[in-house]
Amino acid sequence: MKALLALSAGIDRLNTWIGRCVGWLVLLVTLVSAYNAVVRKAFNISTNGLLEIQWYLFGAVFLLGAAFTLKDNAHVRIDILSSRFSNKTRALIDIIGYVLFILPLVCFVLYHGSLFVYNSYSIHEYSADAGGLLRWPAKALIVIGFALLGLQVLSELIKKADYLKHLRAEQSS
Repeated sequence: MKALLALSAGIDRLNTWIGRCVGWLVLLVTLVSAYNAVVRKAFNISTNGLLEIQWYLFGAVFLLGAAFTLKDNAHVRIDILSSRFSNKTRALIDIIGYVLFILPLVCFVLYHGSLFVYNSYSIHEYSADAGGLLRWPAKALIVIGFALLGLQVLSELIKKADYLKHLRAEQSS
């Protein structure tokens, strides 16, 4: 179990580092958005590339930040219900949710998303809009984000299993 906990800690460090870096993307997307708004209003100039980079950065914040959010337990929950359960029950519900819902979704997106990115990359797909950007980098963010989420789910499963193991050991003592 020590090796699994070390793996979990490594995944947590990775997603914490990425989450902190992604936080800076919020500043960057704000600056790009402000610049785009100013030049559009003041000089009647706008490009689709600027709009698309805004969308790409905004998407990156959410896709790359999802694993960090899960690690910090900052995702949306129905606290009215979960607060009534014991820690053991919450851990079991989390495990069931991860295994039955999140991991299958992650596997689906990784498989089909990889094909999606590969096809876009192989045909050098660009936005249909004039001055638009390459599409495959934005599509790759989907796969990378879900890969990080899958790793964090693995980390959470390890931590929940360790918690339940120690809980059982305490109860049997």
